[in-house]
Amino acid sequence: MPSIVIAAHNEENVIGHSLDSLLAQETRDAIEVVVSANGCTDRTAALATRPGVIVIDRPEPGKAAALNAGDLAATGFPRIYLDADILLPPGGLAELVRYLAETPHVLAVVPRRRMDTTGRPWTVRAYFSINEKLPAFRTGLFGRGLIALSAQGRARFDSFPAMIADDLFLDSQFTADEKREARLVEVVVAAPFTTRDLVRRLVRVRRGNADMRAAASRGAIDVPVRAADRWAWLHDVVLPHPRLLPAAVPYVLITLIAGILARRTVKPGEGWGRDDSTRQTQPSRANGAAE
Repeated sequence: MPSIVIAAHNEENVIGHSLDSLLAQETRDAIEVVVSANGCTDRTAALATRPGVIVIDRPEPGKAAALNAGDLAATGFPRIYLDADILLPPGGLAELVRYLAETPHVLAVVPRRRMDTTGRPWTVRAYFSINEKLPAFRTGLFGRGLIALSAQGRARFDSFPAMIADDLFLDSQFTADEKREARLVEVVVAAPFTTRDLVRRLVRVRRGNADMRAAASRGAIDVPVRAADRWAWLHDVVLPHPRLLPAAVPYVLITLIAGILARRTVKPGEGWGRDDSTRQTQPSRANGAAE
């Protein structure tokens, strides 16, 4: 029985649509859905309360703790970690389960992603025209909002560390041969609606990744963290696709600004921050799983 764990913080605008897409999945076995609400000040927990969904309502915010609480409540495998703003397409769950069952050496599977940049400013569209072609988003487990682990894969670690980069943590648990992108499953990831929102999202990612790499370097976590390739945008994207050269200017500027801001000291009470622009409206409807 597949178990889906959703860590949700103030997701009242999107959690209902996410659960609708999950509960409509046709699978051979029943599915188990756990929503681990954490520090919510809105109606997330109330909207998630429905037949077939286990709801945990934690007063403390924190995604790692919410994931761990969800894991304790979940009983089935594969174990699927899903962001509340991602819609699983029809047939997607069955395809992920099938992929893990038929390729036992693969322990972690992600869908391919399509960035929705409709109506975004040209700077955001330019950034993602390069970002979506980076090799890391073909070989890594991050950037999709969905990661599926087999029982053997989930046994690789005890619990999620108290860090924001949960997807990078999972990515670091597996070798290249143990993780795959399921090309028949596509999820739509909403791009930030403004350049400022994009920078805010990148700052959060940079801080989370830096925190995890620092923890690994001092031995606080025992995983080989993926090294960042700062020039992949040039040698893997722009040089093979010269038409993207104009997009490289805003891409580099936005990346540099986010890097500078990410190095600022986080003030007490400031938290990690997140881009909420994509959670103000209904998430983009995903395509079907099969092509």
